[in-house]
Amino acid sequence: MGSSRRRERRGCPQCKSARLRRVMSSFAVVESEASRLASFDASKPRDDSYYRDSRNVGMWAKKRAKEMGVDLGSKFEATVEKARSGKLIKEMI
Repeated sequence: MGSSRRRERRGCPQCKSARLRRVMSSFAVVESEASRLASFDASKPRDDSYYRDSRNVGMWAKKRAKEMGVDLGSKFEATVEKARSGKLIKEMI
């Protein structure tokens, strides 16, 4: 005893047309810090919008240090996090 489903034809509530398409809404993909760093090209010039995103603070320095095999240490990481959150500027004022 299987259930049979009847395909119901739906129409536009506004114009009553039966010609409808299903459209996917836009969505965002969340990347980890490691994947963002791996895909970051330090040689590519950036526009102003890039620098408006606080997540990008320190990205160039991290990428260049990784390429050169240099560990900038936890103090650098802490400074970058302060800069991203705006706390570094408050400390300087």
